[in-house]
Formats: sequence, structure tokens, C-alpha cells
Amino acid sequence: MEGKTAIQKAKRIPYGMMNFAAIREDNYYYVDKTRFIEEMEQSNRFFFLIRPRRFGKSLTMSMLHHYYDINAADKFERLYGDLHIGKNPTPDHNKYLIIYLNFAVINADLGNYRNAMDAICNTEFNYFCDVYQKYLPEGIKEEMNKKNGCVEQLDHLYREARKTNAKIYLFIDEYDHFTNNILSDATRLAEYKAETHGTGYLRTFFDTIKSGTYSSIERVFVTGVSPVTLDDLTSGFNIGTNYSLSYKFNEMVGFTQKEVRDMLTYYSQHYDFHNTVDEIIEIIKPYYDNYCFAKEAYGETTMYNSNMVLSFMYKYLDNKCRIPDDLLDENIRVDYNKLRMLIRKDKDFSNDASVIQTLVSQGFITGELKKGFPAENIADNDNFISLLYYFGLVTIGGIHRGRLRFVIPNEVVREQVYTYLLDNYHDNHLETDTYLLAQLEENMAYDGDFKPFFRYIADSIHTYASQRDRQKGEAFVHGYTLALTSQCRYYRPVSELDNQGGYADIFLRPRHEVFSDLEHSYIIELKYLRSNASDNETKNAAQQARQQICRYADTVNVNDNIADTQLHKIIVIYRGVEMVECEEITADPKTILQ
Repeated sequence: MEGKTAIQKAKRIPYGMMNFAAIREDNYYYVDKTRFIEEMEQSNRFFFLIRPRRFGKSLTMSMLHHYYDINAADKFERLYGDLHIGKNPTPDHNKYLIIYLNFAVINADLGNYRNAMDAICNTEFNYFCDVYQKYLPEGIKEEMNKKNGCVEQLDHLYREARKTNAKIYLFIDEYDHFTNNILSDATRLAEYKAETHGTGYLRTFFDTIKSGTYSSIERVFVTGVSPVTLDDLTSGFNIGTNYSLSYKFNEMVGFTQKEVRDMLTYYSQHYDFHNTVDEIIEIIKPYYDNYCFAKEAYGETTMYNSNMVLSFMYKYLDNKCRIPDDLLDENIRVDYNKLRMLIRKDKDFSNDASVIQTLVSQGFITGELKKGFPAENIADNDNFISLLYYFGLVTIGGIHRGRLRFVIPNEVVREQVYTYLLDNYHDNHLETDTYLLAQLEENMAYDGDFKPFFRYIADSIHTYASQRDRQKGEAFVHGYTLALTSQCRYYRPVSELDNQGGYADIFLRPRHEVFSDLEHSYIIELKYLRSNASDNETKNAAQQARQQICRYADTVNVNDNIADTQLHKIIVIYRGVEMVECEEITADPKTILQ
């Protein structure tokens, strides 16, 4: 890194960091989210927030932790002085004793969950007694350690703290961590219910928190990914409020586009960028943006995944301010393995009823967004769609026929969803030759030789569907085609491209920001007819496809995205699982339309 870096030292990129104090004290860039503190203090004191993984929940919790910690009062100016809340502090800052519990480190297996939870809580409770010793009654730690398990120990702590008028702020990060593993195995649902219902241990723990709120526990902040555990626990902890879908807190985690632009502008002033800020935003927006966490916010603002943006910034600066080849964060791929287990309920594609397959084929799904639901009802359609929403696999995309419309938010998530779909096909013996496909993709990208690629897809579909009758249908044909094209490194497939001409099935947008020498791009109109369609019906469908593909291709949106490549207009016609036509349209659109 040369040029401006020799003159000025820029703040470091806080990728993967969750400690607010370390970010502020060690010269890391921080996107100021402290303005939400005032709004939180006007809300219910017992606050639930559900967001997808890697969106900055833990950092937000750390920021709140240091703001309210009575032991951090001497650091207030250093940590917050130039931030919004430092200039507009609330009376409650640095007034609390903090108990911080991170349930992510608890062993997720139910067999020893209680022991693991006791061990983690005991460590934190002892730390609490040590660091706040001067604010607590004498001997509280010794007596606490005589109690049996975290439920009794927490009960003892909050009762004793009341004697000295101490105020406790309880933070619980990833309260639902163990749920995600358990729910991937339907045979363990009974064990899960035993812990979250009636006199179950986790349920009793939250009952104890509720009791503490009538004593010295004055505030509670709980984060997680899934609303499932929340619903199972809320009757035990029914004083809490779920703000996950609140318009007021839509922007509390993640980055707005303004925040991303401000960050890029800052670093462009310290490094010799090879791209303008606008160019970078145009490149990364399709990959990291488009989350909406409140339906009232739809159309107003969208949120970037903060971890993805920081990962990009780190790689961009490390690549001497050039766009990195891989725009995906490797940690997101690690998360995919967890997500795949969680969406196991959708594994059966019989009768083409799969929600995931419909999402891929249609480009959207509709449903009702639930604030929470019990674990035993997770497979209900609206609940399952809501689960996908909370995990960040779909986001709010408007209204369709009076119901919420959900879409895949961006290209990073699209890869996860398509990979999930392909993995399910592979699990059912639809294998792909990755070496051969890579060669076919290269020939398509650089030689304009597209037919072998689509013939490979057609042969796979025919072989697979002939063995498995339940897989026949338009959703399978379109979904598999789209999922397989998504694996091509040279293109970003856009399904249901919204443009002035209407909707195109698949636009293979060239990744010219990475492969500057690409020569060919493609827009594909895929038509599916039932297997017993007549020759005349097939001919009419092909004629309609020719007209549509010309209309689609002659649009500003497509032309703006093809760079210097040659755009090929391709129609693909299936009759059942037989590809009966794969043709490039080169005639004058006016001739075809006549």
C-alpha cells in the first residue's frame, strides 16, 4: 500500500471484531450506532433483537455494555466523546453493574446442555462478583458458589444486589444458539421442549430473570438469530418486547448505504483507490445490500451486511486498492453448513412444492411474517418462510396479492440458496462434472460457444428426471438451470430481470469488474411446456420466446450491464424434461415481431 498511506495513517478495518473498546482505543474505523441508545431507553427495558448472523449484534451489545458499565465511567470520553451519544449523553450512562452471558459458547448438545450452561454462567457470575465487589454485599461470591446451578446462583445474585441498591443490566448474546442445532434433528424435539417448556431448565432460567426484574435487574438486552426459542420462552419471560421488526430499529445493526459511502470516502482519502466510490458501490451493492428488517421501511432504505462490507474493505486495501477476485466472505460459506441443517424441513421436492425451489424458480415467495412460533410448528409454510427471513436467506421485497413478498436479498445469499438446492440434487444422485463444466463455462465466456453448456444441463435434467418422476416440472427445470449457472465464475446470473421490456428468465451479467477480458454475455428466455404439448404449441412458444428475448435485450438495464461484451439472445425450450430447442436469436426484432 503506497502513495497516500506513506503520508497519513488510516484507521484499521475492524473485520471480525466484537469488542467496542478495542475498536475505539486501537484506531479502528467505527460506524456510529450510538444514536439508537436514546431510542432504546424510551422503549421497553427488556429488549429482544433478532438479526441474521454476522450483522454486528455482538458489537452493538459491546457498545451498550461499555456505555452502561459503572466501571467504565473513566473511559466515557475516550470511547464516546466524538460519537453521537458522547455529545448527547443520557443520564443512565455508566450507572449499571453488567452481567454478560454469551450462550454461543455453551455446548449445543442437549445431553450436557445444563452442565455447560451452569459452567459458563458460573464463570461469568464469579467475574461479576470480583469486578463489582465494592458495590455488592460482603461475602456474596462465596455464598453464590454454594448454590446449585445457574438458576439458583442468579437468584442469589440479584437478591443480594438489591441490599446495596445496585442496578444490574443483563446482556444475553445468542440466547438461541443451542436451538439451531437441536431443531435440525426432529427426533430431539421432545428433549428440546423439555428444556423450554414447563419446568425445563432454560425456561426456569428465564423465569428467574423475570423475577429479578422486580428486584435489581433493571434492564435486559437479548439477541439471537431465530424467533423459535423466543416464542417457546415468552410466556415464561413475558415482560420482554421483541423489537426485531420495529421500524425504529431497522438500521441499528448493519450499514446503510450512506454509512458505506462515508467509509469508502474516508479510505479513498488515505489510499490510492483504483476505483471511484460510486464504482465500488455499484460493484458491491448487489452482493451485500438489500436487507429490510421492517416492512414499513421497504422502499425507504436497505441495509448492507456489515461483516461482508468490512471483509470487502479489508481485501480491497490488501489487494492494493483493486477489486478482489472473490467478493464472498469465506465465513459466510462456513455459516452455510449451519443454515443447510436448519432448512432441512424443505428437503422434500415432491410435487414441486419446495419453498426453496419455488423461490429460485419464481424469484420470490409470499407469506406472513411471524414474530415467533413454537418449534413443533416450524414446518408450517408461513413459519418456515419466516425462519428463512430471520436467518437472512430472504428479505422483504414488497407486496404481492395482498401478502408480503420475500426475495433473496443479494448475490452472497443467492449463492447459499443455489448451493443448497444443488446439494439436495446431489444428495439424490444428480451429480455434476465440475471439471467439464468449468471448461464449458470458459468456452461460453470467451468463445461464445453456449450450446454445449446448455446441452450439459439438459442431459442432466433428462437423466435425473427419468429416474425420479417426482422431480419433473417447470420449477425443477428452471431451478436447476439457474442454480447451475450460478456456479459459473464468469457471470452473475440475474433471474426475473426487472427492466423496461418486462421480465427475462436469466440474464448472465458478465463479471467484467473481475474478468476484464470477457467477450460474451447472455440473456436467456426459458420456456417450459408439458411433456404432451403438441408440435404446434411448441412452435408458438418458441415464437413467443423470440419476441420476448428481443424486447428484453433492447433495454437500458441490460445494455448498461454488458460492458464491452457481445450480448447473445438465447431461447431454450423444454417439452417436459426434453430440451427441444436451444437457439440464438440474431434476426432483426422488428422482423420477428411482425
